[in-house]
Amino acid sequence: MELPYMVTIKAPNGASEEVIRRLVMQHGTEIVQKSARMQQVLDGPQAKEYENEGKGSFLLFGKAHALHQLIPVEGLTEEELRSNLKKFYFAECKRMIGQRIIRYQQELKVKPKSIDIVDSPTKWGSCSWDKKLTFNYRLAMAPPEVIDYVIIHELCHIHHMNHDRSFWRRVGSIMPNYKEKEDYLMRNGRTMTL
Repeated sequence: MELPYMVTIKAPNGASEEVIRRLVMQHGTEIVQKSARMQQVLDGPQAKEYENEGKGSFLLFGKAHALHQLIPVEGLTEEELRSNLKKFYFAECKRMIGQRIIRYQQELKVKPKSIDIVDSPTKWGSCSWDKKLTFNYRLAMAPPEVIDYVIIHELCHIHHMNHDRSFWRRVGSIMPNYKEKEDYLMRNGRTMTL
């Protein structure tokens, strides 16, 4: 199997080359898939190309839409389309998070000081020490259950400011399949762009 990049294998001192080869062969596919996903994260989101007449495909809550189904497109330049679409996503993200966060605030018995929608190249959400939550506007492109995961994750940070075992137990108590949602963001984050 040829890789487009190099993978470094770290093994305990004294591990035989035969054991290492066997484990690499046994887990090779998984290693390649995880390495490729990590490279996508490191590469960051890829910008979309806008087709004439606004027919490009854009995600809204996990479903693909033609651009003209989301915003008016007639007579606008690519720059105007991009700006209007970004405003649309900010508004939709704010609306969706505003609706969905109420349930989880009650379930977790927490209340953030504020909730803001931001443009972040690296984070889906964050919680500051003073209980201010921020969410990336690009979450409006994710399916609702993935948005729920990010909401739960950030609300859990109000009580647990790190990612220790108790934090993950709390997240899992509300959303047992949270790892699937993390995987979704890892796999699809690059496609959730303007």
